[in-house]
Amino acid sequence: MVTTAPVLPREKSSIPATSGKRPFSFRRWFAATGWRHLVGIAMIVFSVFPLLYVLSASLNPNGTLLQSNGLFSAIGFDNYATLFNSPQQPYAAWFMNTLVIGITTSIGTVFLGALAAYCFSRMRFTGRRIGLLSLLIVQIFPQLLAVVAIFLLLTTLGDIFPVLGLDNQIALIMVYLGGALGVNTYLMYGFFNTVPSSLDEAAKLDGAGHARIFFTIILRLVAPILAVVGLLSFIATTNDFVISSVVLVTPEKQTLAVGLYQFVSQEFTSNWGVFAAGAVLAALPVMALFLYLQKYIVSGLTAGAVK
Repeated sequence: MVTTAPVLPREKSSIPATSGKRPFSFRRWFAATGWRHLVGIAMIVFSVFPLLYVLSASLNPNGTLLQSNGLFSAIGFDNYATLFNSPQQPYAAWFMNTLVIGITTSIGTVFLGALAAYCFSRMRFTGRRIGLLSLLIVQIFPQLLAVVAIFLLLTTLGDIFPVLGLDNQIALIMVYLGGALGVNTYLMYGFFNTVPSSLDEAAKLDGAGHARIFFTIILRLVAPILAVVGLLSFIATTNDFVISSVVLVTPEKQTLAVGLYQFVSQEFTSNWGVFAAGAVLAALPVMALFLYLQKYIVSGLTAGAVK
């Protein structure tokens, strides 16, 4: 008969079991990710404070920036009322002129740039590389150098075609479109190259030509870069001061960038509060356009194009 020794109960270990996680250390967290949060907060404060200061100045009825140091210490809408009740400074006309010129220039810039980018991307012709290089070289020279040439050119054209002369909004749009084939074309060219050429070949087998491929296939796939170029063109046109101040002379035909300068250009009657109110309203179209185009900017390039 085999006897077995009784099983004695195990003694509990006095060493506590560890879960494998190290205790939280503020120094380790700050070295890993904490400093990034501080940098992000600093950048947000750096970006938001000027916006809040301008908004506070626009609501301050005193009309000076020096008395707006206390943010939102005084709130009123007198500055906004002055914008639309001054016959010498027709702010509503400036606002509409800016929208018309900006939207027209953006559409024209996107269309012309897309046509040029498609040609450089899909076609092979003599002078193609030199043309791309020339687009970049021309952008090296600042826009200020062309002001005198633009003034003389519009003065001469105005004698023959009054529509393309000085103090005409169509002439200003033509000047802006003259610089459409610049960096924007080069950006579109790089974006067009990422679209698979197999789509073009499949369309050509079905009998489609370049025009049909461009308008029905390519434009839909490159919508993100079209939105970016259109947004950048609208912002550049809205903020332009040098060329628009040379071309447009009559106050009723000027844009916001030129018109708002009248509130602060006078020596003894500078009204920074009205200027700040006009700047706040001028920023609304840009914000609205950015929010509208955001879904196109973040969308995929060829999402759903190839099964």
